[in-house]
Amino acid sequence: MIERAGNRRGGIARRGMGALRRRGIYLLPNLFTTGALFAGFYAIVQAMNARYEYSAIAIFVAAVLDGLDGRVARLTHTQSEFGKEFDSLSDMVSFGAAPALVIYEWALRDLGRAGWIAAFVYCAGAALRLARFNTNIAVVDKRYFQGLPSPAAAALVAGFVWLAHDNKIPVDAYGMPWVAAF
Repeated sequence: MIERAGNRRGGIARRGMGALRRRGIYLLPNLFTTGALFAGFYAIVQAMNARYEYSAIAIFVAAVLDGLDGRVARLTHTQSEFGKEFDSLSDMVSFGAAPALVIYEWALRDLGRAGWIAAFVYCAGAALRLARFNTNIAVVDKRYFQGLPSPAAAALVAGFVWLAHDNKIPVDAYGMPWVAAF
């Protein structure tokens, strides 16, 4: 009788460890998503401090982490509705708000109303793209082009800022604010 009770407790302890291990696996892709969210937030903070090169690099880091979180979730069979929603919110910060604010702080601020409208149009476009992707995820055939993915659009904006900064192109030269607005 004592032996049997001991086996039951051992079985319970083992099942408890399996559940703990399973929760730890679910945590892994969400850590990548949190890292991407942090990189997007960091890009915004660095743009506010006029450190645009760091902002651009942070957006690229967010794109790498965003690519990894989905792969890790698929490899570990830990896709979840929570993970999908968390990834989408992280993408909005990292690939919607961050690039819009970086380009605004870097070049569009001097354009006044036209500058913040251009930044907002980019941000709203990213939000619409993400919402459309989320609602069509089970409906759309992935073999066909459905628009520029948010990380690629953000990389385009961040790459433009980084390239101009790296080549020491002054923001006020060559009509750069209007080029950035376009």
